[in-house]
Amino acid sequence: MKAIALEKYGSLDDLRLVDLPEPKVAPGEVLVRVKAAGVNPVDWKLAAGYLDPIMEVRFPLISGWDVAGVVERVGFDAGEFAVGDEVFGYVRKDWVQNGAYAELVSAPVRTLAKKPAALGWEQAAGAPLAGLTAYRSIKRVGLGKGETVLIHAAAGGVGSLGVQIAVALGARVIGTASERNHGFLRELGAEPVTYGDGLVDRVRELAPDGVDAALDFVGDGAVDVSQHLLKRRDRVASIADGEAAAKGGHYVWVRPDAADLAALADLADAGKLTVPVEHTLPLAEAAQAWRLGQAGHTRGKIVLTL
Repeated sequence: MKAIALEKYGSLDDLRLVDLPEPKVAPGEVLVRVKAAGVNPVDWKLAAGYLDPIMEVRFPLISGWDVAGVVERVGFDAGEFAVGDEVFGYVRKDWVQNGAYAELVSAPVRTLAKKPAALGWEQAAGAPLAGLTAYRSIKRVGLGKGETVLIHAAAGGVGSLGVQIAVALGARVIGTASERNHGFLRELGAEPVTYGDGLVDRVRELAPDGVDAALDFVGDGAVDVSQHLLKRRDRVASIADGEAAAKGGHYVWVRPDAADLAALADLADAGKLTVPVEHTLPLAEAAQAWRLGQAGHTRGKIVLTL
């Protein structure tokens, strides 16, 4: 099969389109013919070796955890799916090697759900990691109907999905973004504010009594800023500040969860969740996809197609 792989830790310059053997399909797994693969910042951070202290990584390394495709073969005791099923998922195993930047990927059934009919292949491939991250963060802070949540980096891949999930729950959303993305946030149902100096004052103009919860999808002091605005200091979750728990909040690391994926699919099919995709590139242009992502100006998702 064709795949984008690295022979050792490196950068986008080390990515190669290569021929590799088809992955084995273990019990509890299915083989997925990949239609599209989502691109996430963790992909190049993993390739650079930043996660080596906490993750078992084997080479040649095929990057990518986000996938949308069609079940081609079913392993032993994997009756949750059948050949021909359209699926999407966050395919992270106990070790890292056979990722989604390939024509085929073997996926544990716990990492997959049926693809929402309302989303195309590219949108479905962009949903799992970002959607599960946002969904898990929202559950961590216990966000409920009628509450006000502040979402930092609300126009990004995770943030844009977090806005929609929070709105679907019946929450009021205040989202930080650059001014060029304010119209985009309004379309998603959020009230935009410009990030940077004076953010606390700008949020208080919209919510004089403070906010019920906050979600930090950017880091750079967002947890500290949020705690000046929160009614309860513990109702902040961060995916970017490793000291969030020490500061009284929650540090969130996304995990595969079939039930949460199915919940995201239900929201999409109900017309309450879409996935903004800004860049779609063929698999062979994975290095360019990383280059675009590293520039830090993407609204929504970057996706590779096969």
